[in-house]
Formats: sequence, C-alpha cells, structure tokens
Amino acid sequence: MPPRSALEGRFCRVEPLDPEAHADDLFTAYTADPAGRSWTYLPYGPFATLAELKAWMQATCLDDDPLFHAVIDRASGRALGVASYLRIAPAIGSIEVGHIHYAPALQATPAATEVMFLMMARVFDELGYRRYEWKCNALNAASRRAAERLGFTFEGVFRQATVVKGRNRDTAWYSLLDKEWPDAKAAFETWLAPDNFDAEGRQVKSLAAIRAALRR
Repeated sequence: MPPRSALEGRFCRVEPLDPEAHADDLFTAYTADPAGRSWTYLPYGPFATLAELKAWMQATCLDDDPLFHAVIDRASGRALGVASYLRIAPAIGSIEVGHIHYAPALQATPAATEVMFLMMARVFDELGYRRYEWKCNALNAASRRAAERLGFTFEGVFRQATVVKGRNRDTAWYSLLDKEWPDAKAAFETWLAPDNFDAEGRQVKSLAAIRAALRR
C-alpha cells in the first residue's frame, strides 16, 4: 500500500490530506471558481461553506483507499488542490489516480504536472506496481486531454458505467504500464528541468514534443 508520507518536488509538495491543516487553504483557493464548473464531473461538491467542505473531508478523505493528498504550492506554501490513489490492488500491482481537483491557481502550472509525476514515480519506482489507471467521465474533454498529455493510453469507454449527480456517466479508461514508465519518466524529467522554462516561467518545449523527440 502507498505510504502516508510526503512527496517532495521542486514546484510542489504532495502530502496526505489533513482537514485541519488544508481545508482553509483549499476552500479559499476553490472560491476562485465561483460558478463551480470544476466540480461538474466530481460526485461531490461544490461546497457552499468551509464547514461543509471540512465535514466532507472528515467523512470521506481519511481512509487508506482512496488515499487523498493535498497539493502544496511551494511558492505560496498554500494547499491549492487534491489528488488521490484509489482502487489500490497491491496483489496484482494495479492502482488508479483520481479525485483530482485543482484550484484555478494550480491549473496549467508546472506544479500541476509535477504532482502527477511524483505520484507516478511513487507507484512505479518505489512500490513496483505494474499498472497505473486514469478514469474520467467520457464527456470530460479536459480530463481526457490531460490523460493523453501525461502519457496514458486510451483503452476504451465503459458505457453507462454509473450515475453521478443524477446523470449517466460513460467512463473513459486510460492506463500507463510499468514497461512504459521509463520513457514517460524521461519525458517528465526533461520537461520539469529548469532549462525548459524561460525567465517568466513558461515552458520552452511541451511535454508532448519532448515525448515525441525521445521516441525518435
């Protein structure tokens, strides 16, 4: 099972979620999305008050599966998002990443990508898993683009897989395998390197371009 220890990166720290330590920051960060669009495809939220968010965290986010983590932005020291491991199956070496919810301040930043790299590295390098899964609502175009950008392979759609917030959900499945991890890891490390960012912090080469170059 994944340990309850922090993952340290250059742009972020990923640590087990603690409602007392993280709820205030997360609630404040999520208020930058007043329309609540970022909650559309999640089975919970949005939460109108800090108390509601904290109560949900206490009831839902403290188990071992799913194992929720807070994403701490190193520049500000504040929690700006969450992500979790779930469907954890050590006996067969399969694990899923999900419940990913980034506040606007974290979206499309180097830290947002580094979170995913750190969580993958723990799964493959530290724990020796064989399969890393990503699943999302088939209508969630942003999540599907993210999966492809991060190097996951599309495996198909499970039709009428479940019902979320009273609506049908077809689920798109993606995976990354242990034999694919070395190439994916090399691409992440190249993308995250300091020389891939200009003075304003903008990427020089995209992750997709780096992955394509490494395949040649």
